[in-house]
Amino acid sequence: MYEWRRMTAEQSVLKLRQSQRRPWHSPPHLDLEVELQYLVTAACYEHEEIIGKSSDRMTECENELLKVMHELCSETYAWCVLPNHYHLLLKTEHMKALRNALALFHGCSSHRWNGEDTARGRKVWFNCFERPMKSERHLWASLNYVHHNPVHHGYVEHWQDWPWSSAADFLREIGREKAEAIWRKYPILEYGKKWDVY
Repeated sequence: MYEWRRMTAEQSVLKLRQSQRRPWHSPPHLDLEVELQYLVTAACYEHEEIIGKSSDRMTECENELLKVMHELCSETYAWCVLPNHYHLLLKTEHMKALRNALALFHGCSSHRWNGEDTARGRKVWFNCFERPMKSERHLWASLNYVHHNPVHHGYVEHWQDWPWSSAADFLREIGREKAEAIWRKYPILEYGKKWDVY
């Protein structure tokens, strides 16, 4: 993680991104005013566990994100809040407004949490980006990825055991047998690997 810190001037991040035909900085934001499905992800700066300072803060973060999605999304498929990042899988035609609402939440939460932690000036959030879903397969693999994230990071052994996620509701709604069939049909494989490297 954070490989850029070990790079020489000749190995700069910009040159690496150019050689891989990636955007020079973070992924571009697309302000399409059509209803599309997205995976929205945001992380704390250097993956510090700022959200996870307390269970109250985790709940506060989850509630604020759910409120934003309720106001600006026609569907909320899945979400997961972890101690240092979150994922939201949603459908909206208001991506620009959603991004602005998340930026407002990031600013307000940074100010509040830095006050609580006596850490004024600390950078709380690093980036927020959205990935449009390219297909039904991409959407279902993303849903599995979001729900599996607490297991992947070692916080719990089973999806439904993580309290700041839609996984338990999802399993209750569709049943274990159908959830297992979706997991097998749409595996996550290498999904999300190295998202936080660049």
